[in-house]
Amino acid sequence: MNAIHRLLVLPLLALSCGAQGLEFIKAHYTKYEYQIAMRDGKKLFTSVYLPKDTSQKYPIMLDRTPYNVAPYGVDNYKGALGPSEKFAREGYIFVYQDVRGRYLSEGDFVNMTPHLEVKRGPQDIDESSDTYDTIDWLVKNLPGNNGKVGMWGISYPGFYTAAGIIDAHPALKAASPQAPITDWFVGDDFHHNGALYLPHAYRFFSSFGHPRPEPTVPQPAAPQINLPDAYSFFLSMGPLANVDEKYFKHDVPFWTEMMQHPTYDEFWQARDLGRHLKNIKPAVMTVGGWFDAEDLYGALNTYKTIEKNSPGANNILVMGPWCHGCWARADGDSLGPVRFGSKTSQFYRDEIEFPFFEYWLKGKGDPKLPEALVFETGTNQWRREDAWPPADAQPKSLYLRADGQLSFDPPAEPAAAFDEYVSDPAKPVPYISQQSPGMTREHMLEDQRFASTRTDVLTYQTGELAADVTLSGPLTPSLFVSTTGTDADWVVKLIDVYPEDYPNPSPNPADLHMGGYQQLVRGEAMRGRFRHSYSKPEPFVPGKMEKVEYAMPDINHCFRKGHRIMIQIQSSWFPLVDRNPQKFVDIYQAKAADFVKATERVYRSGNGASCLKVNVRSAR
Repeated sequence: MNAIHRLLVLPLLALSCGAQGLEFIKAHYTKYEYQIAMRDGKKLFTSVYLPKDTSQKYPIMLDRTPYNVAPYGVDNYKGALGPSEKFAREGYIFVYQDVRGRYLSEGDFVNMTPHLEVKRGPQDIDESSDTYDTIDWLVKNLPGNNGKVGMWGISYPGFYTAAGIIDAHPALKAASPQAPITDWFVGDDFHHNGALYLPHAYRFFSSFGHPRPEPTVPQPAAPQINLPDAYSFFLSMGPLANVDEKYFKHDVPFWTEMMQHPTYDEFWQARDLGRHLKNIKPAVMTVGGWFDAEDLYGALNTYKTIEKNSPGANNILVMGPWCHGCWARADGDSLGPVRFGSKTSQFYRDEIEFPFFEYWLKGKGDPKLPEALVFETGTNQWRREDAWPPADAQPKSLYLRADGQLSFDPPAEPAAAFDEYVSDPAKPVPYISQQSPGMTREHMLEDQRFASTRTDVLTYQTGELAADVTLSGPLTPSLFVSTTGTDADWVVKLIDVYPEDYPNPSPNPADLHMGGYQQLVRGEAMRGRFRHSYSKPEPFVPGKMEKVEYAMPDINHCFRKGHRIMIQIQSSWFPLVDRNPQKFVDIYQAKAADFVKATERVYRSGNGASCLKVNVRSAR
């Protein structure tokens, strides 16, 4: 979702495209509200919409959310039900539930509730058990249900969907975790490889993170701090400790907890849902967007983990050219100035999502969905794959070469060959070229021409491509580096450079010049102290060459003939990523004096051949 607005906190209505309309819902559904008791006695508030037509039985579609199931009251109806318009028109029972500790549900809310592998009694609860107990009550008590349940949810509700398929109730036949949160330290939302995504975390918890002392309906949102320019705001704020001191005033418990856990310790490991995704019984369709700024990691890793740990499970992946949740709304024909050639979101809703649930919950038709249905950007076409990553993708490396060149051939320069730049925390590299109040969704394919001009950004590119080059699957930066400091961040960006004669959009109200556009395909930061372990950070020895290698989220992109492939490397990406002091201290408790300049070297020699490891598809 667009992080300029209330990050992640979108009511389901905003995520439903083509709303059926309030009058249609009232004419065809009757709303009921229940407090459903869990095994420990706590009751969860649940809103149910039953079809008025009782001539047949219907499956149940369940959405569990921390964001509220408004509107409250049996006379107040949602204007749209289900993942998309077709569901309400074809007939389902729709169920929305406030998760434990949120809004009108009892109990204590825990962010990313740790899963309990062993439950010794009714007091041992988690989101898997709450889902099981909810479904058990629904199938036994809702009239006219056919005994089959489906779940779906985007972002945080995607986490609850993924948790629900663990030790699942037998009635849960199909589930679609969409952009699910899986790990808040390694790759989802607030940390990427241990680096804090500052504006995203700040804006989310400033609204979502305040405690709820007792059950309540949604209250008017507190006024948001006006951030016309997040770069200036977060730079002038100073060290991270000032967030609590100046703004949160110690009233956002999870922010405080984050600041107390700067490494991948038991606090974060317990919230890694992926390690529990095994022995999965329901059919699972995981959905994600190649340009999702929030939970791209979660989508890819949910699919891959189930595939690895639940052999034989009916487990498929859908990836489109979407921002966070954009498959559930609008047309999906563009993002920012980049066009995708078709209404990809509408195609997904009508031809993928709806048939998936119709088949598993009603036995209607067979969508014959492949193992992976993935959109190939660049050529703008859907690809049906038998495996993901594709089996025919061959590992190769793009090597950094002298004079800003980039090549599939390794370098033969002397051992001392390197490029260097000065990284200054007082003047960090901006992540976008314009002002913004927070994390934009469009930065995932932002034009990087502004960054190419900076002296603290290294740029390498190929010549014009003589033929299409398609990269599919994960990317792995493998850098040989040194620093004059004792810590450093390493940001690697893979970029598609358009030819100078690339046509401008028509119409073109923003007067965009797409010739020479440097489209970000994938960018990812690595906090250098975690290069060997997220749990046991290590300082750099000043001046000593070390290898920094890490995983970036998958891509499926074709660099067209006449384009160029570019890689940029830098040590700040602000304010998207919080500033590294470049001194080995606890960054969450760092003082202003800890932030120092450092000279960063990236080596490109025979025994220090920095590269980006990729997977190249054969020509098709």
